[in-house]
Amino acid sequence: MNIPLAERLRPQSLDEVLGQEHLTGINAPIRKMLENDSINSLLFWGPPGTGKTTLAEIISQQSKRKFFKLSAVSSGVKEVREVIEEAKKQNLFSGKSPILFIDEIHRFNKSQQDSLLHAVEKGWIVLIGATTENPSFEVVSALLSRSQVYVLKPLSYEKLEKLVLVATQRYNQDENREFVIKNNEVFIQYSGGDARKLINSVELVLSQFKNTNKTEIEKEDVLQVLQENMAVYDKNGEQHYDIISAFIKSIRGSDPNAAVYWLARMIDGGEDVKFIARRLLILAAEDIGLANPNALSIAQSSFQAVQVIGNPESRIILSECAVYLAVSPKSNSTYLAINSALDLVKKTGNLPVPLHLRNAPTKLMKEMDYGKDYQYSHSYSGNFVEMEFLPSEISGTKLYQPGNNPTENKIKENLSQKWKDKY
Repeated sequence: MNIPLAERLRPQSLDEVLGQEHLTGINAPIRKMLENDSINSLLFWGPPGTGKTTLAEIISQQSKRKFFKLSAVSSGVKEVREVIEEAKKQNLFSGKSPILFIDEIHRFNKSQQDSLLHAVEKGWIVLIGATTENPSFEVVSALLSRSQVYVLKPLSYEKLEKLVLVATQRYNQDENREFVIKNNEVFIQYSGGDARKLINSVELVLSQFKNTNKTEIEKEDVLQVLQENMAVYDKNGEQHYDIISAFIKSIRGSDPNAAVYWLARMIDGGEDVKFIARRLLILAAEDIGLANPNALSIAQSSFQAVQVIGNPESRIILSECAVYLAVSPKSNSTYLAINSALDLVKKTGNLPVPLHLRNAPTKLMKEMDYGKDYQYSHSYSGNFVEMEFLPSEISGTKLYQPGNNPTENKIKENLSQKWKDKY
């Protein structure tokens, strides 16, 4: 058949969607939205092949709204405005705002995204955007504030295993064959959690044996076909996640050679340089922290420079940053501190602020002892006076433990002199 197997298998209802039960199950937000016929602008954020386009099409079908689709890769402001004008006409006739689905919306620049704002505000369209990148970084704040963000999760191993079986059965039905796949795992590993890639690979392998007498497909048969068609670097697939993981772990492990190698692999494969720069920014705070406070500044400067410079010169900036972070001393003390603090907040709830730390802008508050007995640090020698700053219920709790490196050893010595009972 001329229609790709992945398209033939595309779900037509929420009940047919594999995975994403947190969005499509009973009382889940998308199902409730459709039941109430109250469709708002949405942003679907998740890895490739997890059902972003499928959910958009199902929402359109079940809400009986006209569906317009644009790809941010090949469309610009002109195409957006043309669709909006068509949507306005459609709205007049049907009374329901059409859906404008924009695939890879993170690839739209600011002016392209801004061109959508007025239409969303006026209700001429319901915008549904799909992105593999964090919308907080890639979608303008005005558009982000007008949209509900839903996170799509990677498909589990069990779901992918089921999909291999479903894809095989549908192929057999359409082609009048009786193929049996003897090893599902090789397809699952190759897909990297991408359902579309998995179905395409099943179709590719089975089609190679379509005109033979072979019915049992062994692991060796699959590998033979897929290795001939496997991309060197798929920036939307498994290698995207594996190589960025190797890159981060190499820097965390203080190996500049490995860091530059994995960086080169990503650059050569066409990876988004802003994605790499963002990960370096996170790493500087999480893995280096106070062991070298300058690391965060270097990473931030690199991120800003990459946005201005672009390719191919960004490779130099990223290389400098990666090497600097790799050779920096490491500490995750502040990362552990905030995680411990969040755990403590969840366990203890909203403890009241001690009276002596409260602000007292009115006479009544002063009469209620707000701010009473507070000691102003700058009025004491060394700009320090020992005082309790935590709620009494958790008094004396230590959340920050300095790392063992020259910078934090000095911090620990300083804290030990001030807070003798804690450090």
